[in-house]
Amino acid sequence: MATGVIDKLKSHVATLSQISENEKNGFINLVARSVSGEAQHVDWSKIETPTDEVVVPHAGLEPAPKDTAEIKALLDKLVVLKLNGGLGTTMGCTGPKSVIEVRDGLTFLDLIVMQIEHLNDKFGSSVPLLLMNSFNTHDDTQKIVEKYSKANVQIHTFNQSQYPRLVVDDFTPLPSKGQTGKDGWYPPGHGDVFPSLKNSGKLDLLLSQGREYVFISNSDNLGAIVDLKILHHLIKNKNEYIMEVTPKTLADVKGGTLISYEGKVQLLEIAQVPEEHVDEFKSIEKFKIFNTNNLWVNLNAIKRLVDADALKMEIIPNPKEVDGVKVLQLETAAGAAIKFFDNAIGINVPRARFLPVKATSDLLLVKSDLYNVRDGFVIRNKLRRDPQNPIIQLGPEFKKVDDFLSRFKSIPSLLECDGLRVDGDIWFGSGIKLKGNVHCSVSSEEMLNIPDNITLRE
Repeated sequence: MATGVIDKLKSHVATLSQISENEKNGFINLVARSVSGEAQHVDWSKIETPTDEVVVPHAGLEPAPKDTAEIKALLDKLVVLKLNGGLGTTMGCTGPKSVIEVRDGLTFLDLIVMQIEHLNDKFGSSVPLLLMNSFNTHDDTQKIVEKYSKANVQIHTFNQSQYPRLVVDDFTPLPSKGQTGKDGWYPPGHGDVFPSLKNSGKLDLLLSQGREYVFISNSDNLGAIVDLKILHHLIKNKNEYIMEVTPKTLADVKGGTLISYEGKVQLLEIAQVPEEHVDEFKSIEKFKIFNTNNLWVNLNAIKRLVDADALKMEIIPNPKEVDGVKVLQLETAAGAAIKFFDNAIGINVPRARFLPVKATSDLLLVKSDLYNVRDGFVIRNKLRRDPQNPIIQLGPEFKKVDDFLSRFKSIPSLLECDGLRVDGDIWFGSGIKLKGNVHCSVSSEEMLNIPDNITLRE
């Protein structure tokens, strides 16, 4: 059955002129692996908790060299790659998410460029920035990066693969049924970063320039900055792959975790967990860490494994609906590649290295006095005594960035706030301070204007 499905799919895909031969082959291989029923579940009895040799505590790493020339030598081997394929649609924005303004008039991309420029200026290095776009973000990003032409950072862009969405009913590509616009296609997850680096020619270019390691992270993670201690450890210990993990909180119970499995370090995602063990997986007592998606990877190892077609990451099925038609997207995650690399480890890093902005509730935190910005780095305010951030829950009226901004005359002080929940049509004045757990609520018929310069307490 599987062979017939794939043969039929191959004939359809062969007619799709919008994508390259590499993309066609990558797509067919992914679907073939999926229909062959490759095992997604793990044997629960074989899971072991990683030791400190497998998941190394960040605090125990050897300090980075102090000498500027030695630091430059480390940085000369490094490339910074940001996963820039996402749109800001969930926050009501058009275009790449990385151009949403974070604070002080600066976007994610502005901050990223400033950080790398600061490194290059300080140490005389020339760390390049790579942006992996999707077909959704490519055109806009190309225009945006022009404004950095005078920055002390060489910026490269390349696209991840473009795959056709699969119609569930008959397993044909959606573009073959006439849906040739953007809705007919999808980018197949950030696991695609490895073949796309190779197929774009960027991998060979970087290797020819003497680059040996890439630091990969999400463009919306403001904590994902170059860490010289990790870079030093990576090079000194010849690790082909390092995944940054951080202690799990109740907000992170679904995040993938590192395990030792049959003698190798492996990422365990919730989708792979047998149903009877899901609650155990979510426990923060047994599985104490989760993947931040900050990854440090050896470029020569990427080339070796991609050339050998050895990166068979777990397939993540992502069902969608387009104009009433049920479709399927098959995706992979970059973290799942850890098991294919030699001498791969995790490093248990401070929570400060995981500061993603996925919603306006996260945006409120980073725009507030909990953080300061210096040289593009978003730094925790030392006046905040509690190491945890307040838990922010904003109602649907705040979901879109423009609505969120219009409802705050100025961002409230959160230094002494433990939590904020807002329900209803509520507008905040300027100079407001929040202390403890604050809950603001009005009924659906009411509106509340909170006056300027007051303190709201629990």
